[in-house]
Amino acid sequence: MKLFLNDCGIVCALGDSVAQVRERLFAGQSGIAPTSQWSPGRELPLGRVLSALPDVSQRVLADRSRNNQLALAALAQIRTSVDAAIGRYGAHRVGIVIGTSTSGVSETEAAMAEHVKGAGMPESFHYAQQEMGAPALMLARELGVTGPAYVHSSACASGAKALASAARMINMGLCDAVVTGGADSLCAFTVAGFSALESVSAARCNPLSANRNGINIGEGAALFLMTREASAVALCGWGEASDGHHMSAPDPAGSGARIAINAALARAGITAGQVDYINLHGTATLQNDAMESRVVADLFGSAVAVSSTKPFTGHALGAAAALEAAFCWIAMQDDNAEGMLPPHLWDGAQDSALPALNVAATGSRLGRPLAWALSNSFAFGGSNAALVLGRGR
Repeated sequence: MKLFLNDCGIVCALGDSVAQVRERLFAGQSGIAPTSQWSPGRELPLGRVLSALPDVSQRVLADRSRNNQLALAALAQIRTSVDAAIGRYGAHRVGIVIGTSTSGVSETEAAMAEHVKGAGMPESFHYAQQEMGAPALMLARELGVTGPAYVHSSACASGAKALASAARMINMGLCDAVVTGGADSLCAFTVAGFSALESVSAARCNPLSANRNGINIGEGAALFLMTREASAVALCGWGEASDGHHMSAPDPAGSGARIAINAALARAGITAGQVDYINLHGTATLQNDAMESRVVADLFGSAVAVSSTKPFTGHALGAAAALEAAFCWIAMQDDNAEGMLPPHLWDGAQDSALPALNVAATGSRLGRPLAWALSNSFAFGGSNAALVLGRGR
């Protein structure tokens, strides 16, 4: 039986609602902007969330983090649907599984800054804020649900793996509904870490270009309500693989990526030729783009439309796969009868060393509804995941 993504809440550098994100995405309006907030003394283009976020000052101390604020902002957009599902199935039949990589690290950074001044750790800090499982526990408390609640933290694949796990939970009979997706917040720790790897671009990232030179870090959250109740978009397939090639570099042959993509297609029961659109992992790093473009060309040829949406939002790490699944979900809604596609923002300088792909320009459309979309996520340590979304009812 199909598993449906009944509702979606999203907050990222493009906005804080499905409608706002849809408008800016299809118009080709990037949310990347320069700031030195997380890199003192050096301005970097980052995908910041600028909208007001829910107040957490009156919550238990463990719940007070920007990461949880992002998750709550996404939840607020689907709260009516989630509460209705709880009412139908019961609190014990609703689970939570999301992805993150930062959790409350930024709160730890602020606390440590006070500590090194000799003031000790501030009363506003609690170690539980930075626990990877914190956002799932917070959402469970917020909703009053008692089903399984946990977090995936597998770098850039976290959100995709969360959706796959949510599907398994329903298929195993553990839950009737799952709130699933990802949330990640900007912090100096991740900006410094990727800078140390010489992977951060000083300009807006430029995926697939001969001039690409690194990523932009971003933040955001996307949450879905997943059930067996029919709606416009279904999660039809997922595939996961671990090639373990290198701590941070992808396997140049893309062996794990191929396994994940083929498994997702097989589970969805479709062939590569049926896919209408591929949301690339598309980080704009030299090695990732080279590996992914070759795998995509080998498996799908050069006709299928592709794009990387990271120049819109930055790479939101633990939330990236959930955000990108949300962009596919938006493109597959009934109100997109012309099949407008998320565009690929770049300088157009094709890398002659790579196969030429059919990148979707701003305004690109299929001329019909989008039937099948693939979203790729390839993480540090060779943690690979692919999702296939299909038209639902």
